[in-house]
Amino acid sequence: MALWQAIILGIVEGLTEFLPISSTGHLLATKEILDLGQTQTTEKAIDSYIISIQIGAIFAVAVLYRNRLKQMFQGLRGNNSDGRRILNALIVAFIPTALIGYIAADFVKDELYGLTPVAAAWIVGGASILFVQRKRLFQEEGIVLENLSLNQALIIGFVQSLALWPGVSRSLVTIVAGVLIGMSLKAAVEFSFLLGFVTLTAATIYEIGNDGQEIINNFGYLSPTIGLVVAFSSAILSVRWMVGWLEKRSFAVFGYYRILAGLVAFLLISIGFF
Repeated sequence: MALWQAIILGIVEGLTEFLPISSTGHLLATKEILDLGQTQTTEKAIDSYIISIQIGAIFAVAVLYRNRLKQMFQGLRGNNSDGRRILNALIVAFIPTALIGYIAADFVKDELYGLTPVAAAWIVGGASILFVQRKRLFQEEGIVLENLSLNQALIIGFVQSLALWPGVSRSLVTIVAGVLIGMSLKAAVEFSFLLGFVTLTAATIYEIGNDGQEIINNFGYLSPTIGLVVAFSSAILSVRWMVGWLEKRSFAVFGYYRILAGLVAFLLISIGFF
């Protein structure tokens, strides 16, 4: 892999990881455009590489939400009741995805890592955003993060497992699930980011544990390092932009984008570009 390709993958990963537009879908499309993974061996290595550079996005959330993470650490030590409640909610929400993901991991990679499933998920997800927006369910008022119950967190966790389908977007389904159970949009977005921190950390550790040596054998140390550094920088910008955007503007822009991306993807597939 050329360094410029590592940079592009890092940019795409960082910009899309926490937006409700699916980082996996965009990375699969980028992989095809860059003509990476031409053999079965390199295909598997590229897919593992893509997951490994999520480390950059993980660090971005750790930096941006360091005070919240500190609060949860204090809660773990018994010094902060709000932090303990948030930590418990995150653990409960993580469990369903971890179990379902472990069981379905091979099926997802073998059967769903393609642009046709991604394009379909983009369109369905976009329509879902526009439906929720039209019903005015994205509210400024609602349950705050500290008051999220464990049962509500469990619901979000089960819904998050839908994002195992590439193109669905983990951020999208967790944010929508949050507002549907009564959370404010701000709280739902923050919980989505924090749950993403936990989920991505676990997924990355699992992937590197299984295929870390294969990543190094195929790409060395430089390309993955550059990819994750670029992913970190672009994720910082992406998260800050999204939080600022949602304070003043509509969530619907992501719905329109997803539908457009899905239609373009289907068009390119139909003419044999992919």
